[in-house]
Amino acid sequence: MFLDVLRRRNPAFIEAAIGLHQQGKLPANTYVLDLDTVERNAKLLKQEADRLGLKIFAMTKQVGRSSSFCKAVMRGGIERAVAVDMACARATRKAGMKLGHLGHLQQIARFEADAAARTFKPDYWTVFNDIKAEEAGKGAKAAGYVQGLLARIAAEGDIFYRGHEGGFDAGEIVAVADRLDAVPGGRFAGITTFPALLFDHAARKVLPTPNLATLSKAAEALAKAGRKEIEINAPGTTSSVMLAALAQAGATQCEPGNGLHGTTALHVMEDLPELPAMLYLTEVSHLSGGKAYCLGGGFYIDPIFPDYDVKAIVSAEPTTAASALKSVEVPPPSAIDYYAMIDASGASAPRPGDSAVFGFRGQAFVTRAYVAGVSGISKGKPVVETIENGFGEPYAWPV
Repeated sequence: MFLDVLRRRNPAFIEAAIGLHQQGKLPANTYVLDLDTVERNAKLLKQEADRLGLKIFAMTKQVGRSSSFCKAVMRGGIERAVAVDMACARATRKAGMKLGHLGHLQQIARFEADAAARTFKPDYWTVFNDIKAEEAGKGAKAAGYVQGLLARIAAEGDIFYRGHEGGFDAGEIVAVADRLDAVPGGRFAGITTFPALLFDHAARKVLPTPNLATLSKAAEALAKAGRKEIEINAPGTTSSVMLAALAQAGATQCEPGNGLHGTTALHVMEDLPELPAMLYLTEVSHLSGGKAYCLGGGFYIDPIFPDYDVKAIVSAEPTTAASALKSVEVPPPSAIDYYAMIDASGASAPRPGDSAVFGFRGQAFVTRAYVAGVSGISKGKPVVETIENGFGEPYAWPV
């Protein structure tokens, strides 16, 4: 779905990826990142966040916590990361980023809390209940500091992805704040939810969820109780054009992820300030039964979109031509994606070794794909900076 946007708004990126693959410098089954564009996008997001007085933390899971991506984001002015889990925390710290937010979406396991506090000292740590707050506070106290705690809250009617549920009752937020302030080693710092913004297919726009109103109502209750300078963390579908809506709703923090590489759902519908900076690259392996089989491992069709005709640019030469577009059958999520099947009918059938480029709203960390950062595309001199796995660890490719 993002391939059309890539072809139109960043064609040099596609051509560079194909060229590097055909030179043997990029492996098949790789999420490729245009680091020059990532840096540009980060700068746009940071400038808008600064204008609105929002703290900004970078989400890196979608790009497999790539170290070169982290460095490009830092060059763009965003110095802190949000860790969706401990793997994110480890990778971003190793890449040189400070940890702005830990514990959201995934809570920290009991026997990892002490080490997390000692090692990362995050600015904010989200907790879903009193027990997790006590664990975070205990770790912070042992490490010699007081941990700012964000209470994940929920109210009737809020929207959560299945498996993401949990948190304190928003109607009891004043009492919750008092309890978190009483945690040894901890202090109540604010509130959070996810998602605060969500793409609406019928409206073809990003709209506030009921969760955002829950945050606002909770913030009002806290203010009436005399609490000031409350942090309101409101992640979800974050492009620079959505930051003003978050600030108007009272948010103090934002956490762009797909926005950093121009692949939020809204980027399909509108030409937003951020340019696309991520693609999936693989190659044709063999032909059988009128199909060209391309190597898999990284196929991820985001379920936020309805079914659509997946296409790829298939070529042995750098190109973005419409004539190189082929329809592709991607195995369903219930199957292991060893291969995807490219239409091989017609005179220009793909050949083994051809490059295949897809445009996905990636979640590289849940795949078996490589992640590669490429710099210099904007100058016409592409260089592969890193080839890593989904944990931001170097791969000794080809073996």
